[in-house]
Amino acid sequence: MSLDEEYTAYVSGRLPWLRQIAYPLCQDWHRADDLVQTAITRLYVKWRHARLADDLDAYVRVILIRVFLAEQRGGWFSRVRLTSTLPHSSFEGSDRDTAMDLRRALAAVPPRQRVTLVLRFHCDLSVEQTARTLGCSTGTVKSQTARGLATLRSVLGAQDTRVAHKEEC
Repeated sequence: MSLDEEYTAYVSGRLPWLRQIAYPLCQDWHRADDLVQTAITRLYVKWRHARLADDLDAYVRVILIRVFLAEQRGGWFSRVRLTSTLPHSSFEGSDRDTAMDLRRALAAVPPRQRVTLVLRFHCDLSVEQTARTLGCSTGTVKSQTARGLATLRSVLGAQDTRVAHKEEC
């Protein structure tokens, strides 16, 4: 099998997985697709080296996270705002309202903390694996996780307060 065929086979099989990681980071399916496209383009350039990695999925996940963080630091994200419409996908759980509240709350978390939460709880990585992925210490992962969870609690608590106030009126 040629290098191009190996790359195509890998990417074809992992696209849904990559999109499922990208969406919680950016909260928009179109932007998630853009992140994935940029990540797989970078993967293609490095494929000869990447295919030899001990854990190719971890290698690709790092590329995706770095693409997201670089975009957050760059000027494009601060100049362009996409519509805040709800995603057009079905929620696999039974409580759609809770899922939408959680998505909105996650969008309010700063990008670096959001990445940490997605890696820890969506990708189910350990503190050590998350630290390796982000290129930081385990202490940083722990503090970013704690701060991100505090922000989520704060945003979700404010939403609960607004709902309770509306019900009282």
